[in-house]
Amino acid sequence: MKIYRSLGELPGTFIKPSLTIGNFDGIHKGHQALFQKVVELAEYEAGEAIAVTFEPHPLAVLRPDNPPKRICTLEHKIELIARAHIDHLIVLPFNKEFAQTTANDFVVNILCNAIGIRHLVVGYDYAFGKGRGGNIEFLKEMGDRFGFSLHVCKAVVVNGIISSSTRIREFVSSGDMRTVQMLLGRYYQIRGIVREGKRLGGPLVGFPTANLFLKKDELSPKNGVYVVQVIYANKCYGGVMNIGYNPTFNETALSVEVHIFDFDKEIYGHPLKVNLIERLRDERRFSGPEELSRQIAKDAEKARLILASEPHLKRSCCEESELVEWEEAVA
Repeated sequence: MKIYRSLGELPGTFIKPSLTIGNFDGIHKGHQALFQKVVELAEYEAGEAIAVTFEPHPLAVLRPDNPPKRICTLEHKIELIARAHIDHLIVLPFNKEFAQTTANDFVVNILCNAIGIRHLVVGYDYAFGKGRGGNIEFLKEMGDRFGFSLHVCKAVVVNGIISSSTRIREFVSSGDMRTVQMLLGRYYQIRGIVREGKRLGGPLVGFPTANLFLKKDELSPKNGVYVVQVIYANKCYGGVMNIGYNPTFNETALSVEVHIFDFDKEIYGHPLKVNLIERLRDERRFSGPEELSRQIAKDAEKARLILASEPHLKRSCCEESELVEWEEAVA
């Protein structure tokens, strides 16, 4: 997949382009349906499949005091769009000046003149442009005028729940990772660089942990203990993770601490991917390191049982890794 970070980077022409536009935060099943339709149209036309997105999220510019938390980083979003077999991804910088672009100017100057659109695929509730002035009816009129076809995808409903970024944020915030997995079609993932902590987990508790840092704009799951799958250096491992404030040691800053099963590598400064499988319990204060250690042992035992019976773990490793060693890692 070729990536363009501005209109100025575009090659000038595309081959019979089929295109979809959106923020695509999370790349949930609703977004995946849009990509699938774009790819189908492109293949039928012997053309190219294109996605247009924005960075940062428009609401981070339009509503800076209360922007939505990111379900996935831009890096992760790009990876997921590439997996959907999109040929070209255009990442348009979104700022206050761009926010003044009218729906008419966006269609004429960007979709028609810069890209040469042939087919446009949007969701059932799509609206865009200054003041959200462009809606489905407007796009139909513009398509008739400029010679492109409009394809509107219905909402994707899973077990009675619409797959949307808003609903996914709600379920992540409540710790319901099973429903999140159902709406995303994959596990919810946290990514980060392992940073040095206070080294309490190994020496005092007997369970060494990798510490990750969540940025302010990243969506944090509900505090508590989770069963996780950890991906490091193209290998997969089981583990347990605590998100919270470590009350046993009177910490005040939010921390993400991952204990990786059967793992003894030095990974400070290295990237880690953590898939959240299931929430086990609330975070709570213990009388001291010994009581905490006993509880973590129980959490780890329960986590291993859940991981051993989880049907999607190997597939998620295959998606993330070139080298898959999942069975050995959880054995």
